[in-house]
Amino acid sequence: MKLPIDPAWFAPLISGLFRLWIRTIRFECVGEPKEFLEINKRGKPVIIALWHGEIFPVTGFGHTLTDNLVTFVSQSKDGEVIAKVLERIGHSTVRGSSSRGGVRALLQAKRIMEKENRMAVFTVDGPRGPRHKAKGGVIFLAQRAGAKIIPIRAYPRRSKVFEKSWDKFVVPFPFTRCRICIGEPFEVTGEKLEGDILKQEQERLEQHMLSLDSCE
Repeated sequence: MKLPIDPAWFAPLISGLFRLWIRTIRFECVGEPKEFLEINKRGKPVIIALWHGEIFPVTGFGHTLTDNLVTFVSQSKDGEVIAKVLERIGHSTVRGSSSRGGVRALLQAKRIMEKENRMAVFTVDGPRGPRHKAKGGVIFLAQRAGAKIIPIRAYPRRSKVFEKSWDKFVVPFPFTRCRICIGEPFEVTGEKLEGDILKQEQERLEQHMLSLDSCE
């Protein structure tokens, strides 16, 4: 049955609830966010890399620091709602994913990064997985934009984990503590991204992000 109300109309309510929810969470940082914020302030391109299942806490943490971000959102109906929520909390959004509209979204994000000096936010294993397996999009964007990739992980002390979802999506409980782990900047090779070179860069980024497991 088709709903008589467009779900996107609920974006103001959802964004308001998100802001309130995030204000209750006590983030504890391992690593220094001021370092990549300073890189961005100097006009240098930055990409924040995260796993798809950690979107909620990492986006929440980012909201406590800055809204100077451009985020990738799928072209699905659900994506329309997510895009409107993100835009209400200050993000620019580009619509596309590895399965649909990906190249156009990458080029659009690059233009926004250059024109508005926004940091890109990229779910490395999204939108459909496999979980914790880096795809090529973030590597291509980083090389094209000359950007440093900053890996960020989130470990809420108490949370709801959706075990049946491919990404094991995590929603922190209100009033919990959440450890945020910020890795060292990752630089992509200058070699042409074909075949084994691209695969090698994806594997390097995967390991770089998985190495943050030790800070849990």
